[in-house]
Amino acid sequence: MKMQKSFVKLIAVSILTGGLALGLAGRGNCASKDSGGTVLATVGSMKITEGQVDEKARPQLAAIQSQVYQAKKRALDDLIDDYLIDQAAKKAGLSKDAYLKREVADKAAAPTEKEMKDFYDQNQGRIRQPYDKIKVPLEQYMRRQKMSAARSELVAKLRQDAGVKVMLKAPRVDVSTQYSAGSEGPSSAPITIVEFSDYQCPYCQRAESSVKEVLKKYGDKVRLVYMDFPLPMHQYALKAAQAARCAGDQGKYWEFHDALFADQSKLDPAGLKATAGKLNLDGKKFDECTAGDLHMDQIRKSQQEGSGVGVDGTPTFIIDGRLMSGAQPPSEMESVINEELAQNVKEAKAN
Repeated sequence: MKMQKSFVKLIAVSILTGGLALGLAGRGNCASKDSGGTVLATVGSMKITEGQVDEKARPQLAAIQSQVYQAKKRALDDLIDDYLIDQAAKKAGLSKDAYLKREVADKAAAPTEKEMKDFYDQNQGRIRQPYDKIKVPLEQYMRRQKMSAARSELVAKLRQDAGVKVMLKAPRVDVSTQYSAGSEGPSSAPITIVEFSDYQCPYCQRAESSVKEVLKKYGDKVRLVYMDFPLPMHQYALKAAQAARCAGDQGKYWEFHDALFADQSKLDPAGLKATAGKLNLDGKKFDECTAGDLHMDQIRKSQQEGSGVGVDGTPTFIIDGRLMSGAQPPSEMESVINEELAQNVKEAKAN
């Protein structure tokens, strides 16, 4: 569950710490070996340097830097898109609203009954309401999704035709996946998504559908690595993370993982045991595994890895070094993935 911050405070802190935010691409160790740089304080004969403060504040600054980038990126995209749409509307001899109606609203057909029922069937576990009760809001939601897709397609074409070049660079962090719980996709995939998550977090449950949609869309181009980040306010999150890893010892990690997110009311010891039974796990081995501290060290190190690169809430995604906080819609994740794939192509051509 993402900790909320005042945007004004965020910008102020980022400005004040602008110099400190440099060099965040390399994570480094907790204790800095760099004793040089500007002296920011003295305690008797001891000097505290800017390099030491940089290292101490690295996790917080990484999160701030990512949020500042996202805010700038959204503003930049809005400015680019508004200009391109205005110019296209003028060229077509239409007002902006009339142009968008012609190119977006009129081209985004209302969802068919089959499309709505298919969507409902695929997401019934999350919707948990009868189809007849949610039919109208579902139609409105799917209509908005189609309009959003049509607008994105229009803007992408306008950008391509105009030869838009974006120089704003995304900040990156270096994250180790040594203590991951599991992974999906080939290790040779050009894009790696590292997810720090918590089985009891409702926003993490919400993010599951986005992750699955992205994995389905990109296939072998994307690899997902799951990192445990159980939050202290969630009573069952830590033991659920351990139970999933214990299931992994029997070759059923992802099945257990999916079951935990499918029903977060069954994360207590009895619920975990019941899930193990449904998956036909060896009950004795599972009980022995969850009764002790097996895997706890790896889970703690997974948490430490996340904290070290700026993770302060769940879910947090790191896509090829680019940190994204909170439950992301598929479109946001796809935007980053597409940018990274395009960058890979450019680098390949340059070499």
